[in-house]
Amino acid sequence: MDSAAERAVPDALAAVAAFGVSALWLVSLSPAGLVLQLAGLCAGALVTGAAVASILRRIPRFSTPADRVTLLRALLAALCAVLAVPQLLTGRPPDLLLVVLGGAAFLLDALDGPIARRTGTASAAGARFDAATDAALVLVLSAAAAGVVGPWTLAIGAMYYVFVVLGFFRPHLREPLPRSAVRKAIGAFQPFALLVALLPDLPAAAATAFTAAALASLTSSFARDTMLLERRHRAGLVDAGALPDGTEQQTNVAAAFSRGSRGPGRVPSAR
Repeated sequence: MDSAAERAVPDALAAVAAFGVSALWLVSLSPAGLVLQLAGLCAGALVTGAAVASILRRIPRFSTPADRVTLLRALLAALCAVLAVPQLLTGRPPDLLLVVLGGAAFLLDALDGPIARRTGTASAAGARFDAATDAALVLVLSAAAAGVVGPWTLAIGAMYYVFVVLGFFRPHLREPLPRSAVRKAIGAFQPFALLVALLPDLPAAAATAFTAAALASLTSSFARDTMLLERRHRAGLVDAGALPDGTEQQTNVAAAFSRGSRGPGRVPSAR
């Protein structure tokens, strides 16, 4: 753990430096005006800053090999934002470079979890960092897809953050959920579907079909997760005597009608 603690600040600084150099290079290739370039840089800086803050605010500070993979994924998502924002605001079709960078970030998601387990460094902080990076990538890709399919794709990227905000008003929504292979598959389908939609020369109908399937599966997933957590919370209130048994029974019946939906998707504590 001592070496992990020593790596936290250097890893954070390396991520910031790598973003700065790479983002400026991408901006130099962009035909967008200065204002749009600055907008893209600011969006990328927000993604990078959130990732770095996730490392530096840990008490005690530490950075593991898996965290470094996640930092790399966050950097790639930030560079996607640098490209996506000007393209969204100008209506230009997405560059193939955006798909390549986003695809790399998507594929690297298969590495950080196994590395954490293999090195014995898995932690709740690392899982939260991984989930937040997943959400940032999906948000950036949904913004890029909005210029291709329509602004409704932003709902795919925004749903995670809506769930997080709801958790501040209803804290039980932040409780861990049982593991689910279906939830994991739906979570992985979101960036995949958005990347497919961003492929050059893909027919508009195919792009719309992929993103619509992603939104539908994610919506049903979050709805099922929310119902599960609400039902669990209501059951706890009944056990504590805060609610009559009849109320809890009504909630269980209502929840039973939601069981026809497909499995849930990614949530703040999904991995």
